[in-house]
Amino acid sequence: MSSFASLSRELAAVAETLGPSIVRVEARRVPASGMVWAAEGLVLAADHAVERDEQIRVGLADGRTVPAALVGRDPTTDVALLRVDAGGLVPAPWAEPQDARVGHLVVSLARPGRTVRARLGMLSAVADAWRAPTGADVERYLEIDRAPAQGFSGGAVVDASGSVLGMQTSGLLRRIALAVPAPTVRRVVAALLTHGRVRRGYVGVGAQPVRLPAAMRQEVGQEVGLLILSVEPGSPAEQAGLVLGDVVVGVGDVRVRHVHDLLGLLTADRIGVMVPVRILRAGSVREVTVTIGERR
Repeated sequence: MSSFASLSRELAAVAETLGPSIVRVEARRVPASGMVWAAEGLVLAADHAVERDEQIRVGLADGRTVPAALVGRDPTTDVALLRVDAGGLVPAPWAEPQDARVGHLVVSLARPGRTVRARLGMLSAVADAWRAPTGADVERYLEIDRAPAQGFSGGAVVDASGSVLGMQTSGLLRRIALAVPAPTVRRVVAALLTHGRVRRGYVGVGAQPVRLPAAMRQEVGQEVGLLILSVEPGSPAEQAGLVLGDVVVGVGDVRVRHVHDLLGLLTADRIGVMVPVRILRAGSVREVTVTIGERR
């Protein structure tokens, strides 16, 4: 019983210590949560919880509610950055996710109302870097064994040492609570402060995976390619001559089988670069050159 009481006191101490760093974000009908990123007025939030770019308000731990301006957003990682004009802000301490293990206890902290709320859980799945369905590269997969709770997106996922492992979100995988880890958050915040967005490449096609005919599988060395269903007018794809019905099987020396394969290749360093795209058209293998554009 004494061990249980000690654990209970420690968990309460975590919530009390980090409470000043947890804020309320009012940017949609139902408030969500956020975290103080920098004492100079930067607040981290979940992008899907910031439905509008104006008339955003942030509820601070001391009871004040202040207006906030949107610095930038990245829907692919579900990260948004806000700026408030307020003093006395306390940034949360962050932890690197390398030591996170399945079964580690975590506390989720949020402030959808005036006071901090907490949920106890554990890391139910941990993996290395992964690519989200949105196309975002995330440095660590951290899944929490609790269904997403209303108002917790944008809040903190805290480890046993009292440091933040990541920002909680339900915006990357449906019905699954994840933590966007510290390395991803830092990278995205740096881009938002510099550009107001995360720069990503763009080709301008809609596509879906399709199984290749047996003869084509042997020729290209893969069973699946990307069938082009739409080509945006004026896009890099149209300018390169890609048309509906083409099947993309490779970009450069990388094979392409699924949409997230293509999205993962459209990194900022490829913007403006001419890349060879291998396609199947009318039963034959062809190659076209596409100059990667920038998504706006």
